[in-house]
Parts: sequence; structure tokens; C-alpha cells
Amino acid sequence: MRTWQVGDVMTRDVATVGEETPYRQIVDVLIRRGISAVPVIDGFRRVLGVVSEADLLHKIERAGHPEERRVFEGRRRRTAREKADALLAGDLMTAPAVTTYPEASLPAAARMMDREDVKRLPVLDDLGRLVGIVTRSDLLRVHLRSDAEIREDVVQEVLRRVLAVRDGLVTVQVRDGAVTLDGRLDRRTAVELAGKLAAQVSGVVQVHSTIGYDVDDTTLVEVDPGRVTPVA
Repeated sequence: MRTWQVGDVMTRDVATVGEETPYRQIVDVLIRRGISAVPVIDGFRRVLGVVSEADLLHKIERAGHPEERRVFEGRRRRTAREKADALLAGDLMTAPAVTTYPEASLPAAARMMDREDVKRLPVLDDLGRLVGIVTRSDLLRVHLRSDAEIREDVVQEVLRRVLAVRDGLVTVQVRDGAVTLDGRLDRRTAVELAGKLAAQVSGVVQVHSTIGYDVDDTTLVEVDPGRVTPVA
């Protein structure tokens, strides 16, 4: 069963700057392209870092208010002061950049963004070169799939191809991305697997299963001399 990957939703036409790109030119790129950050790359399109609006705002925050260095200066304050004085992308960027690959799953990319507290991920090929960028809004595109498309995947990929369920045994209804499964199968493990696989279909927000089963194959036992031991 195929699920959407980062390569399916990423932006391929990526605006970039080099280490020597000046502050004003970076601002121009962001405004002109309607974006909030830009990767900094070298001559081989390897990502050195990312300059975001937050990096650029330090200069505006401290405009007209020069700040003296403190003897005991925290890392956050020191970084903010250095970026407020910086004029080139190489000094303004946040590095190293948090990156991903086209083959990464959307849940994996979302978890990385949350864990690293970033809003976008440069996407690299096998040689470490920039091939795209994926943002939080890109990851949400999967939920723009129609209910009909989602139902088709559940029926064709989950029930027919993976579980080999005959037509008519299980009914599938989808409304606003929520999948409802009903019917009857021979084994409990098949019922549980149907629910798990349906939840992995791109665009599904919830799965409700009322599928019944004939045999609970999760509690089968094997006979040992002198005792009966449940098999997990």
C-alpha cells in the first residue's frame, strides 16, 4: 500500500541564497516570493543553513538601541546580538539546517518539525543536494483528498490487494476523512489489520470499525505435555 511521501508534496522550485548574499537582498527574496525563510546553499547546492524572518528581525528589534556585551551572556542573547549586527546570509543563518529526504513519510516529517521546532525542512537527494522544501502547510495537503479518493484506496489497496477480502464482506464509508468499516471477516487479526491499514491511508483522519469476526485467532493455544499454554 502506497502512502504519500515528502516528495509528493514538497515545493521543487526553491528560492535560495548564498553565504555572501547581503541582508537587503535576502529580505527582497522573501517578500518577492511570499515565503518566510530561505535555504543558504554552496556551489554544489548543499544546504549550509536557513535564514528565516526570525533571524532577520533581530536587526529591527535592536535598531536604535545598541546593546553592550555582558560579561556573562547567555547563548540566546549572544546569538540575537550577533545576528542583529550581521550583514551576510552566512552570518544570519541558523545552522546546521534540519533536513529530510523525498522518501520520508509525512508523519516522520511532521514529527521532525515538531521535535526540532521548525516550520520547514529543506529536502535533500542522496548526494546531499537541495531538491525541494517542505513546510507545515505542505504536509496538510494530504487532507485535501476527496472522500471518494480515500474510499477508493481503502477498498482497492487495503481490502482487496493486501487482505484479499471478497467484495461485499466489508462496507466502507468515508465522510470528511473519517472512515467507517462494517461487515464480517473470518479472523480477528484480519479485522484489526484492516483498521490499522485504513488509518495509514493518506487523508484519513479517523477510523471507526464495527467489523465482526468468526474466530478469535489471538487466543489460540498450543498443547504441551501436561499443560496448556496460551500463545500471545
